[in-house]
Amino acid sequence: MKTRLREDLKALMLIPGLSGHEERVAAWLRDRLTALGLAHRTDRLGNLIATIPGDPAKPSVMVFTHMDQLGFFVRKIEPDGLIRVERMGGVSERAMAAQEVMLCGAKGDVPGIIMNKAHHATTPEEKYKVLTTPEIRIDTGHGSKAAVEAAGIRIGTPVVYAGRVIELAGDRIAGTSVDDRAGCAALLELARERAGRPDPMGGPTLHLVWSVQEEFNLRGAVVAAQNLHPDIAIQIDLMLATDTPDMADRGEMVMGGGPGISLYSFHGRGTLNGVIPHPALVSLMEDTAEALALPLQRSAQVGVLTDLSYVQLLGDGVASIDVGFPMRHSHSSVECCDLGDLVGLVRLLDGALDRIPAAMKLERD
Repeated sequence: MKTRLREDLKALMLIPGLSGHEERVAAWLRDRLTALGLAHRTDRLGNLIATIPGDPAKPSVMVFTHMDQLGFFVRKIEPDGLIRVERMGGVSERAMAAQEVMLCGAKGDVPGIIMNKAHHATTPEEKYKVLTTPEIRIDTGHGSKAAVEAAGIRIGTPVVYAGRVIELAGDRIAGTSVDDRAGCAALLELARERAGRPDPMGGPTLHLVWSVQEEFNLRGAVVAAQNLHPDIAIQIDLMLATDTPDMADRGEMVMGGGPGISLYSFHGRGTLNGVIPHPALVSLMEDTAEALALPLQRSAQVGVLTDLSYVQLLGDGVASIDVGFPMRHSHSSVECCDLGDLVGLVRLLDGALDRIPAAMKLERD
């Protein structure tokens, strides 16, 4: 399993897929689902959905993760060919300078770099100033607006950090869009585990969803959930690793320490939402981890938000929980995770699905 996760994650990290432009990621995943013999469909927004039928007496489950990544959109091409952009998603602006990017143009991908003023000419005042996205320029080397446009770049062209994979010591993988291509790889591995069951009807009906536009507005998965009407929703995403000096006061989430569950998330900067998980699902994950002798970490964070926050509010309410893997350097171009945590995450989810009973009580009273 670990070898498959490694190869899948590495491949997915190299595929550009800005929010609203996830088609290449979805195409790669569709090929793998077809090879597994799993029927799949794509809705009008772009969510990729595969359903494994199960026992109708058991509550149906939607397990989902997002395909998109953060980045930029071209907003202006200067006469000298330098490109101005708008931020798309929670880009860490202090991590932008001198980064290599890829512009996904109409005639193919075009490499570029985010310009950084020569150090020899940087004033003391400029040395410690972080440029905001509207201030940066991207250089593709073309030298003129006409040449840039001839290469297929225009206003609205998606821009992402250039894909790269850095294999660190042990089982650590760093690079682009670990958030949430690691989730995509884990969900694909869960699909392999469930599709290979001799009696899939023994478990609950399972909807596997690779969602879109999470980094944009957190609403892509809502479209899928509105059509699937799940009783239970389980979101796969990163958990903030807090095992480095800069994060030590934020919690006890250790990279390499196993998968985690979120007991509280809230985002108050412009978006008043979050998830307080359903107690039955907290117990399900804890009991499964204990039964399988898996470590299970716990997270409670302000400043974190997933699209589960909106899925939980559909219909009569959807019993919900966030599960995930510890990750360092979130929303930079070198995010980092541990493959062992992904293996544990897949085993946790697979085991939890097996433990869902027909009489599982989901009403909170």
